[in-house]
Amino acid sequence: MIAFFRRLAVAASVIISCGAGMAQPAPADVYFTSEITPESLLRIYHALGVRAEGRVAVKISTGESARTYYLRPDFIAPLVNEVGGTIVECNTAYSGNRSSTESHRRAIEERGFTAIAPVDIMDEEGSLDIPVADDTHISLDRVGSHIANYDFLINLAHFKGHAMGGFGGVLKNQSIGMASREGKTLIHTAGDYSNPGQVFNNRQGQDAFLESMAAAAQAVHDYFGGRVIYIDVMNNLSVDCDCDGSPAAPQMHDIGILASLDPVALDKACLDLVFNHESTAGDNSAPLIQRINRQHGTHIVDYAESIGLGTTAYNLIDIDGGDTGIGQTPETQQRYNVYDTGGVKVLTGAGSLDSLKPGVYIVNGRKTVIEK
Repeated sequence: MIAFFRRLAVAASVIISCGAGMAQPAPADVYFTSEITPESLLRIYHALGVRAEGRVAVKISTGESARTYYLRPDFIAPLVNEVGGTIVECNTAYSGNRSSTESHRRAIEERGFTAIAPVDIMDEEGSLDIPVADDTHISLDRVGSHIANYDFLINLAHFKGHAMGGFGGVLKNQSIGMASREGKTLIHTAGDYSNPGQVFNNRQGQDAFLESMAAAAQAVHDYFGGRVIYIDVMNNLSVDCDCDGSPAAPQMHDIGILASLDPVALDKACLDLVFNHESTAGDNSAPLIQRINRQHGTHIVDYAESIGLGTTAYNLIDIDGGDTGIGQTPETQQRYNVYDTGGVKVLTGAGSLDSLKPGVYIVNGRKTVIEK
């Protein structure tokens, strides 16, 4: 997997142009490890340099069935225990074994989550309406009322495909995932309905649904005052979400774990790793790319950036160079993925920019002028 990282290429889907004197926002740091273990999950949490404090909610998906590819309890347990966290979930708007608190609790226990930490169904006692900064489609974000019991959020997402959103990462996990059944319906229908019986009656179109998700994710981020850590685990990369009880088998190999304090940069980095993956026999990214494109899935990161939730420009930082032990900061290596303005790949995973000739390039998703 380290060799795989060396050949990663970050696509520049948007060239940021600025007028004279207009400063560009700083790119976000996105940390990467190719190792997918409980220990590496702790390492990448420590690399962020921010500690989850107070009453910590750890938002995961508990999966629609034991056959889905949700993050397993033994994998997340060391992180959840270190932060003294409570695993949080909300009931689903569609019918299934997680659509009521009683059945959801039973499913959570059967899958082993109650054995590692307390688990809270946040909408067990109803909803709480929190404000949205972007009210283009939804006028509020209706989340599980128990959100009020927490000071800090760890958004721990399994990155994979999704039949409706194209893909699911931290933005989906924080929007649909944190919403109550009624709130999920509001997001899916772009504000038209709150009755879960209408959850799939989207009259406003696909982009309105994606934009509603971005607005809801921003509402949760703002509710916590930015006290949120974002982690995407890129394993079991099926075209189907963990909400599908019988998902398609992954055709693409695992990539690693990525983490950031910026959810837009994080999901964008994961998308770039998928779209620029060099497929080989038995390791094919095409089905996942097709699923994302079919649903215009990448639109969510562009829209989330436009409403101020984060940036699509990022520094990709490899933490696999070594570390000084659990609880200490890993050594990191800045990596540069460079394209020319015509979209031609120039450098992949480079340790420096010294080899570039003077000119304009796209470096880790940002327009950069190289001068000698």
